[in-house]
Amino acid sequence: MLPLDPRVLQATLAAVREAMQVPISNAEIEAMKAGGWVQPGSPTSGLVAYDLEIPAKMLIPVLTPLRNSIPRVGGGYGTAHNWRAVTALNTAGVRIGTSEGNRNAVVTTSTANYTAAYKTIGLEDNVSFEADLASNNFQDLKALAVQDLLWALMLGEEPMLLGGNADQAVGQCTTPTLVPSASGGTLATQTLSVIVAGLTLDGFLNGSVAGGVQGSITRTNADSSSDTFGGGTGQLSVHQTASITGPSGSCTGTTPRRANAYAYAWFWGASGAEVLGAITTINSVLITAAATGTQTATSLGGSDNSLNALVADGILPYVETAGSNAYVAAQATGTAGTGTGLTADTNGGIVEFNVALKSFWDSYRLAPEEIWVASQEMNNIKNKILLGSSSAAQRFVFNVNDQGAVTGGASVRSYLNPFTMGGAVEIPIKIHPYLPAGTVLFRTMKLPYKLNNVPNVLQVRTRRDYYQLEWPLRSRKYEYGVYSDQLLQCYFPPSLGIITNIGNA
Repeated sequence: MLPLDPRVLQATLAAVREAMQVPISNAEIEAMKAGGWVQPGSPTSGLVAYDLEIPAKMLIPVLTPLRNSIPRVGGGYGTAHNWRAVTALNTAGVRIGTSEGNRNAVVTTSTANYTAAYKTIGLEDNVSFEADLASNNFQDLKALAVQDLLWALMLGEEPMLLGGNADQAVGQCTTPTLVPSASGGTLATQTLSVIVAGLTLDGFLNGSVAGGVQGSITRTNADSSSDTFGGGTGQLSVHQTASITGPSGSCTGTTPRRANAYAYAWFWGASGAEVLGAITTINSVLITAAATGTQTATSLGGSDNSLNALVADGILPYVETAGSNAYVAAQATGTAGTGTGLTADTNGGIVEFNVALKSFWDSYRLAPEEIWVASQEMNNIKNKILLGSSSAAQRFVFNVNDQGAVTGGASVRSYLNPFTMGGAVEIPIKIHPYLPAGTVLFRTMKLPYKLNNVPNVLQVRTRRDYYQLEWPLRSRKYEYGVYSDQLLQCYFPPSLGIITNIGNA
């Protein structure tokens, strides 16, 4: 760089001093205002800073109460885990009295064999090179992709632990019984045909009238392989017809409750053109108008697609397995389309809860420690308990520090179980995000038997718990997978129980 000429520097300074001594005119000031810098009206235009909080906010609820509370143990190997359990002692009831010098009779012990296959669960995601570069100085997008995968896997694992079904097929629903009426709806004069199919928990959670229910699913995977599995819909029933008298016609349909079905998909219309019109969590439907869905019954084919062999069995299949001795009660069909709700007793309780709790004690000396419900049942339980009797035995707790405060609304947080060895015990009532309306789940977490060698009644046994994979590059994308290899182990199915087919009443 050439040195600055001192004469040029002096001339420049002199010109600056001269300009500073000349006052600015009003016209010049106004001109500067008109063409100067002002704050832009848009936050994304002009020379302004961008006030963006780092990192991005995660506004997705990760509600996994069963996954959070069920213990996870490692050490699994082979293709399945097998275990044996003693379920009863001295089943013949041999008396203990013994004559002098003689031996007593031999007792009979009841045992049960259990097995569960390991299943791999996982999800995949990717981040393009451009997306990674664009997120610099804001967020580590690759780390976020893996974190989101873990959370998404946990969200998928929760309903699997509750109702994953690899072995207990729903089968074919019985042909529905129809009762037509000339009033109560907007059906025109016609011969109405109705078909019904049972849905597993998976089928219910992934089905809707607008989007349809899922039969056989073929999925293309990240490595271009494919898997085919059942979407949770049982085999369609034989169609039934009824003569409708319009223009204000209606019709009810009922079918016997199916084991492992926690909802029912109802199709109706002209014979051979039945369309999905309702999904109910009871075994009946009230049809008052033409079906609003677009899925036809014929599109599902004639197979039972209720099983998903890629997942492990969850709690509900353990309960409903033949011979499990778990508590299963189904409410009566009742009024078609309405069903039979829970019944209030005269003491601030629920008849069906009392029957279940008494059965747990009488059969196995068990006292459930959790009651899981959907929001519908939480609301109905509150109404039955608070409004069931003017002399109901509910308890209100007042805080002496808030005597001047009044809070509206009410909630039932627990249920008093009188059938326990040490006196009445409160059982928390909790809402589960994936339990269908119409079903209540009872869960026992500890067995009261001495030296039972069962530290966890329910546990997730893993061959390899959550792990991350970063795949070799095959394109300009970073590819990730998060997986777990596991099964759900239930040592004593009688510790579980359900009341199902409960109407919203």
